[in-house]
Amino acid sequence: MRIWNMWKGSYKRIFGRVVKDMSEQTGLSEGDFGVLDRLVQFGEGKLRQQELADSMDWDKSRLSHHLTRMEKRGLVQRKPLDTDRGVQINITPAGRSILDEALPVVSTAIRKHFLALLTEQDKKSIIALAERTKTP
Repeated sequence: MRIWNMWKGSYKRIFGRVVKDMSEQTGLSEGDFGVLDRLVQFGEGKLRQQELADSMDWDKSRLSHHLTRMEKRGLVQRKPLDTDRGVQINITPAGRSILDEALPVVSTAIRKHFLALLTEQDKKSIIALAERTKTP
C-alpha cells in the first residue's frame, strides 16, 4: 500500500503542477484543454459529443455543462447532425488558437515537473511498466 500511495501521490502532484502552469499562463482549465486537445487529436477538429465524452471518461451531463461554458467563451461550437439525433462538437478558430498557445506550455511543464527529474534508467523502467500494464 505504501508504494501504491506514493505512486498516486506523485502522479497527483506532478499533474497538478502541469495543470497549474497551463492554467496560469493560458487561462484554460484541465477540462478545457482535454476537450480541445481531443477534438484535434482524435477528430481533426470535430467529434460527436458522445465520442468526446467517452474519450474523456465523462458522463454526458458533465460534458454538456462544460461545453456550454466553452461555447459561451467561443472555444467550441455545437452542430446538430442531420443524419441522427447526435451532436457534433467543432473547435473554433479561437479554440484552436488557445490550444496552440497551450501545447508548448504543457510540454514545458511536463519536462520541468516530470521528465527533467528522470534518469535514462527511470524512463526505461516507466516505459516497461506502462507496456506491462496495458493489458489485464
